[in-house]
Amino acid sequence: MKNTEVNFKIIKDTPLMIIISGPSGVGKDSALRALKNLDLPLHHVVTANTRKPRLDETEGIDYFFITKEEFKEMIRNDELLEYSEVYQDYKGVPKSEVRKAIKTGKDVILRLDVQGAEKLKTLYPHSILIFLIPPNQEDWYKRLGGRRLSKEKDLDMRIKTVQEELKKISVFDYIVVNAQNELSEAVETIVAIITAEHHRTNKHEIDLDHNQL
Repeated sequence: MKNTEVNFKIIKDTPLMIIISGPSGVGKDSALRALKNLDLPLHHVVTANTRKPRLDETEGIDYFFITKEEFKEMIRNDELLEYSEVYQDYKGVPKSEVRKAIKTGKDVILRLDVQGAEKLKTLYPHSILIFLIPPNQEDWYKRLGGRRLSKEKDLDMRIKTVQEELKKISVFDYIVVNAQNELSEAVETIVAIITAEHHRTNKHEIDLDHNQL
């Protein structure tokens, strides 16, 4: 008798690398916190930052808040996968945190500024880049106003930065609108993107060059 058994074991649960980015004030941190509250199989990579923590931020959970001298020491010791200077402060991804994330076997998720997202896409072309954007300029101004911008020059600088960042949208795989007071809708869309990516037939494993890590 012929063996008529069919092997349907073709689904492979391959971890993804997901990068959340977008302009300053668009709500990247809020989106990441909301994703954490959903208790999904995501490992959130904690990045390093030299700015002062905001009232709702916690050391080692939201960021590693370090001095500029400590950050420069990390650069000298080649401890960062990528880094950039944004609004006169440094941001970067510690290699140790990425190594830790990959070992979990979960999806790896990072929140990066647009410069950092572009750099990591170069290092890992199969990463999934999601660009958060406000529905309009007025909505964005309201968000920035909530941060009590004290200098008109600061606002002008941020506007120029966003104008440059918007030119990079073609680097990203998805755009998600994050309107003020509608965070849950944006998070639902991000979850839908992650779910859809897990159903691809040509998924790629996280294969960052180990020499970089």
